[in-house]
This record gives sequence, C-alpha cells and structure tokens, in this order.
Amino acid sequence: MVPEDAGRQWEVMNLHLECYSGRKAYERPVRFRLEGREYPVKAVPDQWYDPESILNKVRADDGNLYILRRQTSTPDGVWDLVSFRQRREER
Repeated sequence: MVPEDAGRQWEVMNLHLECYSGRKAYERPVRFRLEGREYPVKAVPDQWYDPESILNKVRADDGNLYILRRQTSTPDGVWDLVSFRQRREER
C-alpha cells in the first residue's frame, strides 16, 4: 500500500519566534515571523505539553489562530507551525 502523500514534495516554512522568558525560558510567544511577515501575538488561549514538545495556540494580530510547537526533545528546540485556522468573517 502506498501512502497518500507518496511522491509529494513538502515545502519547509521559514518560522522564527520571539518569546517572553519569565520564570522559565520560552514561556510564551510574543511575536513570530512566518515567510518574511511579522505577526504580533495578541493572545495565547491555550498551551499544552506532550513528551517531546510544547504547543501554544496563539491568536495573532490578523485575527487568525495558529498552533506553534517547540521541540523540547532536541537541543536546539526547533519551532514549527502545526496548524492554522483563518478567522471567519463577521456577517
């Protein structure tokens, strides 16, 4: 059986985060740059952990929701974009 995504090429997105560091390092994202555009974080409605990473649900100044993950299982702690949900337009 061939996986659905076999033969597809995945493009790596260029993501850079700036975080607030209080009691601990990388406590919460305050802004991120994705593909050359800067997004100030307006809210962090949720944060959770799994065995290898920390995930943050953030609402950026564009009104959209982003789920950003920091790999804690690697020394360099790489960040990646896990999910994106576009804001629904008000009627």
